[in-house]
Amino acid sequence: MSSSDNPLWLQLWRDKQTDDFHQKTVNQFLPRFWPALQLAKHSRIFVPLCGKSLDMIWLAEQGHEIIAIELSTLAIKAFFHENKLKPVKQHRGKFTQWSHGRIKILCGDFFALNSDDLGEIDTVYDRAALTALPEDTRKLYVEHMQNIISDSSNVFLLTIEDIEANNIQQNHGQVDAEITSLYAEHFLIKLTYTETVHDPYPPLPNQIPVSAEFKVYKLSGRGRV
Repeated sequence: MSSSDNPLWLQLWRDKQTDDFHQKTVNQFLPRFWPALQLAKHSRIFVPLCGKSLDMIWLAEQGHEIIAIELSTLAIKAFFHENKLKPVKQHRGKFTQWSHGRIKILCGDFFALNSDDLGEIDTVYDRAALTALPEDTRKLYVEHMQNIISDSSNVFLLTIEDIEANNIQQNHGQVDAEITSLYAEHFLIKLTYTETVHDPYPPLPNQIPVSAEFKVYKLSGRGRV
């Protein structure tokens, strides 16, 4: 997120208003579709805007090396405490690194990261980090990501889109136009899976029904082509 969004993000963690984005279990699409990437066990996985995601535990259990970044110290403390892990803390340039086993989390601003901070990254795991950002920040996020990973790195991208009921058939199985505009220059985009979840509650009078579309993308860095 841009620096102007940082105070709001930190306040959400202070106020414990994280239910809208923190999942209490491993994301359902991760064990279903991640194995198809066929990554080597010790691949290095970057998790941006990680919060206290349990997905990092799952990825580490597959033998991967996890390097993540999170702005909120409270989120990082909660991650290690809730998973009964005792982290080692050390200063690394502009960041404080919290580490345990295969998991390293840098505490600080994503936009302050550079390629030396990350090292070589095989795959970026983005579970709604992109879609959690304000629309006017997403282009900056993607541009910065491209600057700090190599052109051979891939991205495993999970998104959630709100789709009006009368547009579901038109959009189902289609790559979102915003994803194309953000990523097509540097990545080959493959939409792996789409799932539509309808709102169980009837809409209010004069309100158009909206459903959620969950999409799984594999973005292949053009340097691999």
